[in-house]
Amino acid sequence: MLTVVNLILGAGLLLSGRKLFWLFVAAVGFLAGAQLALRSWDGSEWTALVAGLVLGVIFAALALFFKSLAIGVAGFIGGGTALLSLASLVGMDSGFMAWIAFFIGGVLGIVLLTWLFDWAIILLSSIGGGLLIVRSLGMPNMVGFIALIVLAIVGIAIQARVMKEEKNNA
Repeated sequence: MLTVVNLILGAGLLLSGRKLFWLFVAAVGFLAGAQLALRSWDGSEWTALVAGLVLGVIFAALALFFKSLAIGVAGFIGGGTALLSLASLVGMDSGFMAWIAFFIGGVLGIVLLTWLFDWAIILLSSIGGGLLIVRSLGMPNMVGFIALIVLAIVGIAIQARVMKEEKNNA
């Protein structure tokens, strides 16, 4: 069940992360809640699903009512989660290195979202969507890394084209 939800969220982020900002923020909350439940409580997939959904709904509400705060929190958690996931692909996701990767990714996520909002959302949602898809399909490390790069490039290209069309029509 969690795999199907991750695939759907991954595809949504990959193709529409910038246009559906609340979905991006909700997906970040969902991922953080699910990972927290799986890593902290050794819970079942259902526990992770419920924890992810609860945190995702909270993040989506934040995005709708407190956009600036949501941008900062989503940027930090999204960037941290993305860099931690990338670090895990190369075996650098344990102990203190995991915290360093998460913190550096979080700071980079905040900076990207603050300065380059549209492009940061496109980049982070494309990488996040690609990661969700790759992880859900259980691809081996190198194959997963190559698939992630390809998916991220496709997501960036699609979202950039949509953004360009919106600006041309405005």
